[in-house]
Amino acid sequence: MQYRIFGRTGIKVSEIGFGTWAMGGDWGPTDDKGALDALVRAFDLGVTFYDTALAYGNGHSETLIRDALAKHRDQTVIATKVPPKNHKWPAVDRDPVKNVFPASWVVACTEKSLKNLGTDHVDVQQLHVWAAPWIEQLEWYDALEKLKAQGKVRAFGVSVNDWDPYNGVDLVRSDLIDSVQVIYNVFEQRPAERMLPAALEHKVGIIARVPFEEGLLTGKLVPGCRFKEGDWRAEWLTPDRLAEVGRRVERLKEFLASDRPTVAALALKFCLSHPAVSTVIPGMRTLANVEANVAASDGKLLAPDELEALKEHAFVHGWGYPWTQK
Repeated sequence: MQYRIFGRTGIKVSEIGFGTWAMGGDWGPTDDKGALDALVRAFDLGVTFYDTALAYGNGHSETLIRDALAKHRDQTVIATKVPPKNHKWPAVDRDPVKNVFPASWVVACTEKSLKNLGTDHVDVQQLHVWAAPWIEQLEWYDALEKLKAQGKVRAFGVSVNDWDPYNGVDLVRSDLIDSVQVIYNVFEQRPAERMLPAALEHKVGIIARVPFEEGLLTGKLVPGCRFKEGDWRAEWLTPDRLAEVGRRVERLKEFLASDRPTVAALALKFCLSHPAVSTVIPGMRTLANVEANVAASDGKLLAPDELEALKEHAFVHGWGYPWTQK
């Protein structure tokens, strides 16, 4: 496992992190035993960064992290998130921060997460959505600064809105935050235009989420595949969409090599090959997921000419999530 410094915080993190949304729910049947085994195996293989959220299974993912890794707390970096009080994903500019992240809500949610995680502090606390006007409505910031002063939060940032690569760029440039979590992958390359260069300049940690484009960049979601009951992707991935992605994924196979034998490994290495990325957080629920993803951290990144060629494979599809609110 390779390690990187998380922006200006000085915190060292594994470049392959562990995304825990799926083990909390919404991705078909859950398997707590399998999730616990995966968390332990990841730690054994060098994973130190674990990303979760109070909204994942109403804190269930947080409790799984606690149960699996409590004895390794001093060796792990845990990032969680405060859900929007108005339960809107993504955030919209017209909603004032007092309705979404009032100070009392930020504090109360952080306290819940601390209890779920069985710890006295979280390493990175994040707002789960972001709207541009909030850069001038600093109730959220004051609450997080207070929590930081109390030692309950080491660093804080935001998880910017889905498929909105420009949302949060001004916030990065403001120097108010320590980190940003953003969708960045072979298809969604737009963060490299403005977000990632700004993060490098201002020493803001970048958590690259959705590296597999919700499973599409694993090469396993092919036309005709059937989703398990409760998997939200059954509504999102229509037959036409699966067919389109299938054609695009097939063309990516020309980039495979001995150090990235699968499209999934290529997808992880793509994220890691940008110097602004501190860690990438694939969702993992099984031992096989963990072992395959950790193997991508071998210190061998994509060459500049390969990255240039991959620009031609960007795919801004505009497929909003089923829960997107206008």
